Amino acid sequence: MTQLIKMAFRNLGRNRRRTFFSALALGMGLALLLLMASVIEGEMDMAIDSAIRLQSGHLQVRASTYNESKTSLKWEDLVENPDQVAAQIAALPPVKVATPRLFASGFLSVGDESAGVRVYGIDPLSEANAPYKEELVSGEFITPDDRQGVMIGFALADKLGLQAGDQVNLSVNTSNGEVDEQMFTIRGVYTTRTPSFDGFTVFLPLAKAQAITQAGNHASTIFVLLDDTTQTDAVVAALQGSHYDVLTWLKLNELIVQTEDLASSFMIFFYLIVLAISATVVINTLVMSVFERTREIGILSAIGMKGRRIMALFLVESSLIAFGGIVIGLILGGLVVAYFTRYGIYIGNMGVTGYLLSETIYADLTLQDTLSLSLLALVVTLLAGLYPSILAARMEPVEALRAEK
Repeated sequence: MTQLIKMAFRNLGRNRRRTFFSALALGMGLALLLLMASVIEGEMDMAIDSAIRLQSGHLQVRASTYNESKTSLKWEDLVENPDQVAAQIAALPPVKVATPRLFASGFLSVGDESAGVRVYGIDPLSEANAPYKEELVSGEFITPDDRQGVMIGFALADKLGLQAGDQVNLSVNTSNGEVDEQMFTIRGVYTTRTPSFDGFTVFLPLAKAQAITQAGNHASTIFVLLDDTTQTDAVVAALQGSHYDVLTWLKLNELIVQTEDLASSFMIFFYLIVLAISATVVINTLVMSVFERTREIGILSAIGMKGRRIMALFLVESSLIAFGGIVIGLILGGLVVAYFTRYGIYIGNMGVTGYLLSETIYADLTLQDTLSLSLLALVVTLLAGLYPSILAARMEPVEALRAEK
């Protein structure tokens, strides 16, 4: 085997430029795949993280009859005495915060402009509101006793030309099926850098939201954040005795999970296509090498080297090109991924609804993706080297010796 490796190094060294560009082609293909895998991983992780922090939490406790699609406000569909229920849940060791939230649909209008919104009635003092407070564009956050103030997202404010201090009219559906409307003052404009959330979500203090929707002392859900996502099942088990439904973040974010699974399945085929294109360069290099060394192959066969050993020689050559390409790919891919991990890829507002897509996607390359793609590149290159290896092994010694130099 050592002799084959030495011979393979010598043979590849005969045309170093061609060998280098063959390895470079494979390396660039691998670098591209590492970048794509890291961007997809980063986007999916950010989508799940954003959904948990902004919208679903790790858990939600609801009435069994609550209909999220209709944003039901009937008392029998809501959680009664939500502060008491939230306090009981917050007492569980794995729970970081538990807070009641009331959801309602409505319209925000100013002048001739209007937009459909989803109203969040929240406890302004809860730690769960940290994502909304982290980057206030202007103004200040609402307080629990505020009866005239509202918070809107930057995307919505930009769409309607609003800013902190402006007056807006908010129309909200009520528990009896009617619509109530009232003038509010925009206390502040927040941004979560997630346009699909900021463009539709309006915050009111929970007490005011309960009053305007006529929900009484009820809430749509108890929003629960945990210290560790892995404790989700343990908390669900602890809450099973209650007469409310307990929904996990996986159930609440089925669209994102299904999209992630679909994207992963689709990308496997794309990875193979990119590597196959890169592998054709390796095939061409080795086929050219076979025809250039026809007499040499004939001599090797004449002195007793068997076909399988000649085949092994060319497979070793393809392996060396593969390893060189993988090293180049890891270096190039590592540099590109490091850049986008730090600075991200700005995509702005894509106009996507129902999916919390951040305006900037940051790459996140995992060790598993790095190893699996490197192994895939090696396997594809070795398979690509089979044809020229078999071509060389099947040459007849006499005909090979007669070949022109």
